[in-house]
Amino acid sequence: MTSKKASGKSSDYSAKEIQVLEGLEPVRKRPGMYIGSTDVIGLHETLREIIDNAVDEALAGFAKNVWITLSNEGSATVIDDGRGIPVDIMPQFKKSALEIVMTKLHAGGKFGGSAYKISGGLHGVGSSVVNALSDWLWAEVRRDGKIYRQEYKRGVPKTKVELVAKSYSPLPLINLSLKSGTTVTFLPDKEIFSTTEFEFDTVKKAIRERAYLVPSLYFHLLDLRKGQEKEVNYYFEGGITALVSRINENKEPIHKAIFIKRQEKEVEVEVALQYNNGYTENVESYVNVINTVNGGTHLTGFRMALTRAINDYGKKIGSFKSEEDSITGDDTKEGLTAVVFVKMPQDKIQFEGQTKGKLGNAEIQPLVQTIVKEGLSTYFEENPTEGRRILEKVYLAAKARLAAKAAKEAILRKGALEGSSLPGKLADCQEKDPSVSELYIVEGDSAGGSAKQGRDRKFQAILPIGGKILNTERARLDKIIEHEELKNLIIALGMGIGESIRFDKLRYHRIIIMTDADVDGEHIETLILTFFYRHLPDIIKEGFLYIAQPPLYKLQTGKDIQYAYSEEEKDKNIASIRAKGAKNIINIQRYKGLGEMNPQQLWETTMNPANRILKQVTIDDAEEADAVFTMLMGDEVPPRKHFIQSNAKLATLDL
Repeated sequence: MTSKKASGKSSDYSAKEIQVLEGLEPVRKRPGMYIGSTDVIGLHETLREIIDNAVDEALAGFAKNVWITLSNEGSATVIDDGRGIPVDIMPQFKKSALEIVMTKLHAGGKFGGSAYKISGGLHGVGSSVVNALSDWLWAEVRRDGKIYRQEYKRGVPKTKVELVAKSYSPLPLINLSLKSGTTVTFLPDKEIFSTTEFEFDTVKKAIRERAYLVPSLYFHLLDLRKGQEKEVNYYFEGGITALVSRINENKEPIHKAIFIKRQEKEVEVEVALQYNNGYTENVESYVNVINTVNGGTHLTGFRMALTRAINDYGKKIGSFKSEEDSITGDDTKEGLTAVVFVKMPQDKIQFEGQTKGKLGNAEIQPLVQTIVKEGLSTYFEENPTEGRRILEKVYLAAKARLAAKAAKEAILRKGALEGSSLPGKLADCQEKDPSVSELYIVEGDSAGGSAKQGRDRKFQAILPIGGKILNTERARLDKIIEHEELKNLIIALGMGIGESIRFDKLRYHRIIIMTDADVDGEHIETLILTFFYRHLPDIIKEGFLYIAQPPLYKLQTGKDIQYAYSEEEKDKNIASIRAKGAKNIINIQRYKGLGEMNPQQLWETTMNPANRILKQVTIDDAEEADAVFTMLMGDEVPPRKHFIQSNAKLATLDL
């Protein structure tokens, strides 16, 4: 990626570029308004804000490296080799620009219009917000060969901006070797956050994402915490094309990645796409360095252009004889991997919602649509062999869509003729409000029978699943609908599947997978998870999918019965019983399956909301999840074999 420098020289970035809009007082009172939440997500947002300030220097054409360290005391440090925050005095405040940036809300180079053209920070308020929500923070700036430093306590300066002789950085050798740059170290405030421990994998994902978006920027992440020491480094020259290639690992791409890039005035559009021989779609979209997880106008423009370009090419070479042969937007999704990346001035961006998950700028849709349509048309003209492969891929998807539609309509007609659209195996609940209704997907008729007897029929429904269901990783919709167990599940959920999905028709807002705690049970659980991840992902995204945790052990001493859900809990309970001086020998029963528990025990241990343990299924890293499902459930044997060999030592064996 080529970046234009925001101004000719680094010396032009000075106090006059800093603008101030309002004070900092509201941040500690209502932190959620500024970082979204005060849980683990909000915690990591603070670190991302400081990282994005460093990335902004790279986007402006100045920084080449960003270092991130996690320290024993719980603090995090971000170092860049950019220009360094200005330290000269702002006449209107009679204070250093550094102090204003760190202590005033809406103060920063992102508001002046000349220091940064594009930016990923939190509307330019990142540094001051993080400062306000930190127990302490200090900033060091290297400019003109000198080191300037200021310390803060919960957003209030504790020292003046001072010239110091040496760096306080956890990486002093790096900081001392820099001619210019900024270092920020902060300790999140325990009075604000429910947890203050940074997760290495979460930080790693954030910087990996940014490394793809900003080619030739080095990221260095070091975990210095005792017992957790590790280091990762990221550097990609290929940009988003490299990201598409990574997502398509083990997926057998059918052509080389297509890359389209064009700038129109202040907006730059980059798109990379590649089809593979699979059936699932993986499309990501970004504005500056922000992952727009809910898409927006840029993604809509891309989809419209892709459909139009493929249809036009099909008609041009005679593959589509009539309008009936034309493909739809859904047909282009099968096996598609793509990244849509828009860079634009920060002050022009309009997001829908507080979390910046969806781009709302109406003018971006036709712009992206035009650029992508022209780029794809040129590609098809210059690469007719690859063009025909893509055409064949989407045409097969269209045929499968029509077959699946016919099969689904036949199934629904059959269900209506039988007098009920709900499957006979389903023991439904009395409650009709989805928000308080639960569906247990239970392995086997035996356990299903116990669950039906033990449940609270007012709000708990039971659907037994017999045996190992179809592996849906590489199954088209018509095969899924023909599979009896999956057909029952789809009808029970009520929201449909494929192009006719109506999420508002979902009949249960808590869907719980309950299988035996053995190898077969875990296999069935994985097959069910694959189905939801590939075909009903919104259920996971909305937080409606759970995994039940039946107990592993029953510990009985006389009439006293305790249940243990892990090896550690079993050992702890045994020690506790013995410490009380129990004379009887402890009877330990290892549960192999749900069928070993009677209805009352199943209710008490696994289904009673007052006692049960549920694991909520989430997708923290969609790329990683996609890669794992492809590797574990796909056709390619070597990657799966390598994974098993690499992780065999981590497996818990029940011999």
